[in-house]
Amino acid sequence: MLYFSKGSKDTVITSEEMKQGLYEAYAKLGDKKKVLAIPPDFTRYHSKSGELTQYSYEYYKDKLTDILPALGTHFAMTDKEISIMFGKIPKEIFRVHNWKEDLKTLGVVPREFLKEVSEGKVDYEWKAQVNKLLVDGGFDLILSIGQVVPHEVVGMANYNKNIFIGTGGEEGINKSHFLGAAYGMEKMMGRADTPVRKVLNYASDNFAKDLPILYIQTVIRKDESGKLVMCGLFIGDDYECFERAAELSLEVNFQMLDKPLKKIVVYLEPSEFKSTWLGNKSIYRTRMAIEDGGELIVLAPGLKEFGEDKEIDRLIRKYGYRTTPEVLKFVDENEELQNNLSAAAHLIHGSSENRFKITYCPGNISKKEIECVNFSYADLDEMIQKYNPKKMKDGFNTMPDGEEIFYISNPALGLWAYKERFK
Repeated sequence: MLYFSKGSKDTVITSEEMKQGLYEAYAKLGDKKKVLAIPPDFTRYHSKSGELTQYSYEYYKDKLTDILPALGTHFAMTDKEISIMFGKIPKEIFRVHNWKEDLKTLGVVPREFLKEVSEGKVDYEWKAQVNKLLVDGGFDLILSIGQVVPHEVVGMANYNKNIFIGTGGEEGINKSHFLGAAYGMEKMMGRADTPVRKVLNYASDNFAKDLPILYIQTVIRKDESGKLVMCGLFIGDDYECFERAAELSLEVNFQMLDKPLKKIVVYLEPSEFKSTWLGNKSIYRTRMAIEDGGELIVLAPGLKEFGEDKEIDRLIRKYGYRTTPEVLKFVDENEELQNNLSAAAHLIHGSSENRFKITYCPGNISKKEIECVNFSYADLDEMIQKYNPKKMKDGFNTMPDGEEIFYISNPALGLWAYKERFK
């Protein structure tokens, strides 16, 4: 059922309107005794989820007993990040998701289903797991809060991904990532109906009906001045709220180009992007826009590691970002990758498939390390002097020497492609 729906490409939802819409939906639900909120972590700071979580706490007060950020495999949030994103909500009600231990298995999606939806690309079952707090916590309302935006693993982020991946387990995260990579990112990104989404929907429909989940979905765009604004808010307990948000996100977060781009420069905000695990959104989101033989330059002042998990970091350093056939061969031949399919998927996601050059300009990783994972290296200070983020605007820029580049200030907020590649 849809409890609140507002949004269009021209809509701007103010903080007060956001609060009113949220309260309108909560009033329709009736009284609740114990509430759990599952917002994203700091890597989704721009989603407006922090603000929505604060309003939810104001509404339910001490009935909102627990907040479980949907970390997936990410690091736990720091006290500073919690304060910035969630304001004055008491820190003692925040919980940390442990993706390797804090789990409850709801059911298993059969291998026949995965083989069918992947068109034979994978042949394994998928374990639907969530943090045990969702099942054992005695909640009569679970708020799943987050932004719908084009995504490399599932096609469009959020909805039940927030539950089964954000609070999911190692096996489910690994296998879902690998399913999307093996099927092909360019057949996934910007699409709501994908093999990974079909698997998540199967889990929702068959194993999670007893969980009292309310989905609060936002759509964010940049206005004419470059400011981030909410243009969509959809609240409901089934697929419809996600479907409406996905349709709007595709309209406002997807830039279709008439021709491929020769050079793209992407800036990674240092407080948000500290690893290539996240920073490679610069690759995922632009790969359909770059011409063969072109170049992607990634300005990454906060970059200090490859994987946010020590084992994944080790695997990235060992195997490097390779073409899909090479990574699939590595998986066939190496048990350590078979046991960590999300790392294998990430290696595929970070590859240009030898179509274009990827040049990383890191703040805290050496030239040797960058080149060892098969990226090209350039000095950050020199490249920022040449491509100054403070002087460029999003989109096409002509440099003093006449060079034309396409600049992106935050790759997490959109998807770019040229028409012939997105079909």
